[in-house]
Amino acid sequence: METIYDFTLPKGYIDKDGELHRNGKMRLATAGDEISATKDPRVLANPSYLTIVVLSKVITEIEGVMAITPTLVERLFTADLAFLQDMYQKINDIEPPKVQAICPDCGKSFEVPLNFTSEG
Repeated sequence: METIYDFTLPKGYIDKDGELHRNGKMRLATAGDEISATKDPRVLANPSYLTIVVLSKVITEIEGVMAITPTLVERLFTADLAFLQDMYQKINDIEPPKVQAICPDCGKSFEVPLNFTSEG
């Protein structure tokens, strides 16, 4: 079973020296990752920060970067954050929410997955 996945950020992380970093690795999340993230004071103060903390735990490497921290994840471009959120959902087999839709032409009902982090 594969537990670590390579990625290439669409835009890339630019460090304080102006150097661009795009390649990295993400591991599968554990229950402990998500539980400990919910106890983080930043998440308790702002629940939307949960994504930042969880990603900082499961991203194991970004080439040329010493440590992956929540502050580093905060500094990513929104396109890169969306990419990493989508990757996290895919590798951890998290089902996106679905909504019932009705075809305007034939009237047939069907389910459509909602994916807030990528096109199509």
